[in-house]
Amino acid sequence: MITKQSNQINPDLSISLYKILYLARLSEEYIIKHYMEDEMKTPMHMSMGQEAIPVGVCHALGEENQIWTSYRTHAAFLAKTQDTDKFFAEMYGKVTGTAGGKAGSMHISDPDKGHMTASAIVASVLSPATGLAFANKVADNGRISCVFFGDGAMDEGTFWESLNLASLMRLPVLFVCEDNGLAVHTESQNRQGYRSIVDQVNGYECDVIQADTTDVEHIYDITKQAMNIINTKAKPVFLYLKCYRYLEHVGINEDFDAGYRERSEYEEWFKRDCVLTQRQRLIDQGMSVQEIESVESKIEKKIRNSIKLAKLAPFPHPEDLYKGVFYEKA
Repeated sequence: MITKQSNQINPDLSISLYKILYLARLSEEYIIKHYMEDEMKTPMHMSMGQEAIPVGVCHALGEENQIWTSYRTHAAFLAKTQDTDKFFAEMYGKVTGTAGGKAGSMHISDPDKGHMTASAIVASVLSPATGLAFANKVADNGRISCVFFGDGAMDEGTFWESLNLASLMRLPVLFVCEDNGLAVHTESQNRQGYRSIVDQVNGYECDVIQADTTDVEHIYDITKQAMNIINTKAKPVFLYLKCYRYLEHVGINEDFDAGYRERSEYEEWFKRDCVLTQRQRLIDQGMSVQEIESVESKIEKKIRNSIKLAKLAPFPHPEDLYKGVFYEKA
């Protein structure tokens, strides 16, 4: 199923989505700005260029539904929680972080706000996300379990096992494939013995919605459609969304000299950059540049204050290394 975007104008939605997009983009720009100070010891898998997908999906899901993410989790975490204090504290390895400073970028989470966890192991969140969908169905709580992953995760057996189980048991799970065309540096045609992901998934009792867009409002719209299918048809949905990461697989730099992709490809994608596209939409809807800059200034102030607090916060105590390894009775 390929969907078209709604033509309805909703200024409140437009500004809300822009605020989250800008928060995600600027947070990573500040990571780049400070990373070489060597106070953030964690590896960084940046979301830059792909933000429209987690922002659009998470905003549509709302507070009650739950998400699971891969290691490229910054935009999803910020979209779900908008908590820059915990985010940057974790980047700096401080006790005020999402996991007390012990998780770093690749394992941030906030279950109380619906971000169940992120994982550095490719495809590893697919099975527990499907399990949570089963638990939600048994509890009849109306919640959707949403899991984000790259197309490289589809090379793992756990994806097909999870898809099969979700289809067989008609579980309330939303599979979101962020396909940036690469598993690290390897293109899909050099990894997969089939030519269409959508055709493969269509063979299951799972509805498929696909889109090639950087428009956050389009992604919001199709996520709402997916949620309606899950809630009314009692079956899972697979969102297949094309995207492009601006920076290297892991790190804060460009990598066009590595030989596996061309800068011209980036330039074509940047012509429809998700942040700039949404900013222009606000202008087209009548918002002045000064009003937009005022919004941006408040977000930047929030990020700068979070970094300041993170730098001032204490590191975990050495004995904290042994906490949270096994279940500890309260």
